[in-house]
Amino acid sequence: QGYVEESGGGLVQAGGSLRLSCAASGRTYTSGYTSYSMAWFRQAPGKEREFVAVFSWTGRTYYTDSVKGRFTISRDHARNTVYLQMNSLEPEDTAVYYCAATARAFSNGSYTRAQEYDSWGRGTQVTVSS
Repeated sequence: QGYVEESGGGLVQAGGSLRLSCAASGRTYTSGYTSYSMAWFRQAPGKEREFVAVFSWTGRTYYTDSVKGRFTISRDHARNTVYLQMNSLEPEDTAVYYCAATARAFSNGSYTRAQEYDSWGRGTQVTVSS
């Protein structure tokens, strides 16, 4: 079994920065025998959950277009933790941010699909005021 838990959300003014953290736990992600990817999704009020960024088990990172150049995903393998550094935040970034993890291999850009992920956190609120 595997679990992920987010932290680090909050309220920030437009143009500000926040860093989210997500720690993975459970045998699936901490045994050392499984390669897995960790990603961030977000869901704004009245909208569907959308992909933000992923740090794949191959070491590659991918971002949705709207955050490229502003957000950076990084990973501390020793701590089973992934981070999302968010700079130049905009009111449109306001959402609940969810961490997700999966041991599945991606194909044809499937990392953007929520169905590809097996473990989800409860989410952390990020609010950007104008």
